[in-house]
Amino acid sequence: MDERIRDDWQGKRVAVIGLGISNTALIKFLAEAGAEISARDQKTRAELGEGLQALESLGVELILGPAYLDGLDQYDAVFVSPGVPKNLPQLHKAAQRRRLESEISLFFRYSRAPIYGITGSSGKTTTTSLAFEIMRSAGLRAVMGGNIGNPLITELHNLGPQDKVVLELSSFQLENLEASPQGAVITNIAENHLDVHGTMENYISAKQNIYRHQAPEDFLVLNYDDPITRAMAKEARGKVFFFSMENRVRDGAYLKGGDLIYVREGQEELILPRGELLLPGDHNAANFLAAAVLSRAVGVSLEAAAQVGRTFQGVPHRLELVAERGGVRYYNDSIATTPQRTLAALKALSGPIILIAGGYDKQLSFAPLAEGVHRKVKHLILLGAAAPKIRQAVLALGDFPLQVVENLGQAVAAAQEQAEPGDCVLLSPACASYDQYADFTERGAHFRKLVYELSE
Repeated sequence: MDERIRDDWQGKRVAVIGLGISNTALIKFLAEAGAEISARDQKTRAELGEGLQALESLGVELILGPAYLDGLDQYDAVFVSPGVPKNLPQLHKAAQRRRLESEISLFFRYSRAPIYGITGSSGKTTTTSLAFEIMRSAGLRAVMGGNIGNPLITELHNLGPQDKVVLELSSFQLENLEASPQGAVITNIAENHLDVHGTMENYISAKQNIYRHQAPEDFLVLNYDDPITRAMAKEARGKVFFFSMENRVRDGAYLKGGDLIYVREGQEELILPRGELLLPGDHNAANFLAAAVLSRAVGVSLEAAAQVGRTFQGVPHRLELVAERGGVRYYNDSIATTPQRTLAALKALSGPIILIAGGYDKQLSFAPLAEGVHRKVKHLILLGAAAPKIRQAVLALGDFPLQVVENLGQAVAAAQEQAEPGDCVLLSPACASYDQYADFTERGAHFRKLVYELSE
C-alpha cells in the first residue's frame, strides 16, 4: 500500500456506516492502512449474515441495530454508504465538521489514473459500459466501477497514470463529493430519488458535483436536448461538448438524418449509420453518442466507437430480450426505476405491449407515464406498493384495460394469458424494487426465471 495512504490513516478512528458491498471493500482497505474501524448498520446480525465474520476477523468493532449512529462525534472520519440519507442529524453534524467521507471520495483522492465519470437520471450504466468498451477496443488499459461492478478502492495499487478509470456515479455518490473527474458526462436529468434527496433542487445539486470541481483543462459532455443539462454549460470550467438526437451541435455528436455524426469546431465526421447501431431505441442512440464524445475527448478514434456500436448488445436488465414464447417477446427492463426510463422503453419497442409496472414508490409523479401507457400499451399489469398510485394516474385519463396483482409470478402469468403472437411483454416497473426485492437485479433475475419456465 502507498505510504501516503498509510500516513493518512494509520491509527485514525473511523466509523463506516452501511455494510453493503462497497463499504465492505472499504473496510478492508482502511484496515490495511492501519485505521481503527467501527462498522455500523441499522440491520441486525441475523439480517446481515455471514459476512460479518470476515469483518470481525479484521478486528473491526460492530455496532448494529437502532443505535448504529450513536457517538459519531468521537471519530476522525465517518464513511457513509451511498444509499444512507445524509440529512440524518448525526450525519449532518459530521458533514458540518467536514468529517463525512465515502469510498468514492477516497478513490478520487488517491487514484493515480485519470478518472472519467458518467451520471444522469437514466442511461448512465449503458453509457459507462459503452465508454469502457470503446476505450478497451482502442487498446487502452481501462477499468470500470463506481455504481457498477466491483468497488475499485482495492484496485488502487494496480492503477497508474497510463490507465483510464470509467466510473458510473449516482447522485448518492456525488452528493458530498468535493472532487470531480477529468472528464464528465451527464446523460439527462429527471425526477428521481426524491424520497432521499427531498427536492429536485437537492437532487440536481448532487449531480452537479460531477463538474463543479473540475479544472479549466477538464471537459464536460452534456445532453443538449435536456434544458436542465444544457443550461449547465454556463457553469462549466472546462471544455463543453454536447450530444443531441434533435439538434445540430458545434462540438460533440448528433443524429443527422440517418447518421450518427461527430463534430469538432463545426467540422463533421461520420461515426456510423444509425441503422448499424445494435442497441434499440432513441435513448440508447443518445447513450452511444455520449460515450463516443467522451471517448473521442480521451483520444480514442471514431473507428473504435463505431466497432463497439455495431457489436455491443447491452447491459443485463436494460431492455434485455429474455426469450420468445408462443410468438410473444419477453423483455426485462428491471433497471427502469423511474417513469422516464419506462417511457423510453415503451418508445423503443414496436408492436402491442403488455406492460408490467409498479414497485417501491420513490415519490415521483406518474402522470407522464400514464400518458405513455394510453399511447403505447395494450394491457397494464400493476404490482407493489406504487400500484394504486399508477392505477389512479392512468384511469384519470380515461378507461384502460389493467389489473393489479400481488407479485411478479402472478404478473407474468397474467401477461401470458393476455398476450397474442406479435405482442411484447415488458417488465419496466417505473419504480424501485425495495418493497419486494433487494435490488433491481434480483427482480430482473426472477423475471427471467419466470419467463424461462413458461411453456411454449
